Amino acid sequence: MNTPLRIRFNRPARALLAGALFLGLLSAADAASAPAPFTATYQVQRDGQTIGEATITLSATDGGYAYRNQTRGTAGLAALLGASSDETTRFRWHDDAPETLTYDYAMDAAIKQKHRHLQVDWSAGQVTVDDGKGPIHYASAPGMVDRNTLPLALGLALRDGRKSVVLPVGVKQRVEQQQYAVQATEPVSVPAGEFKAQRVSRTDTDKPFDAWYVPAEFPLPVKMAQSEGGNLTLLLVKFHSP
Repeated sequence: MNTPLRIRFNRPARALLAGALFLGLLSAADAASAPAPFTATYQVQRDGQTIGEATITLSATDGGYAYRNQTRGTAGLAALLGASSDETTRFRWHDDAPETLTYDYAMDAAIKQKHRHLQVDWSAGQVTVDDGKGPIHYASAPGMVDRNTLPLALGLALRDGRKSVVLPVGVKQRVEQQQYAVQATEPVSVPAGEFKAQRVSRTDTDKPFDAWYVPAEFPLPVKMAQSEGGNLTLLLVKFHSP
């Protein structure tokens, strides 16, 4: 998912609170809608074959949240190449929504490595992105997230009852105003169980992306399918929130 839940082997997530310390950092209004820490595990498939596992965690920090997506190859070529990726975002809770502070991406395999660092200076309204070829700067946008936290931001919007969402997403050279809409409610079967889920599609691109959410239960999709990055499908295996 530059895109939601970016899990790539070839190129490269209700109101419970984080604890007394974190409560002190939030206003009462913010605390009412802030997401709870969690751990979610997904089965990663390509063309119907399981090739890896993704573990996504959300934890509270002194300045907001840390959201981490760790993926490793467990079968096929992904396992043979020792493919793995690690994406970590630090974000703040601002105006009842996440806003990215920093995003770090690392992909390692036997034949290729790739890294990227994104940082937002909200006081200056500037985003800086560096993937080792020199920094790129562009203007930030209110409510901006990154490709890692996009699925979480989308799920939180659905939890609040929204049926269509425009999210500003910071990518390599600009902020994209990505558009998503609920298309249908339909049954979905994943390792974590059977659900009646809202199918959400991205509507401003011809690259297929669909995610199935059960917003009353999970802030992340129970299933996600995308063409970019190798026709990957993610299926929820388990979800735990303290």
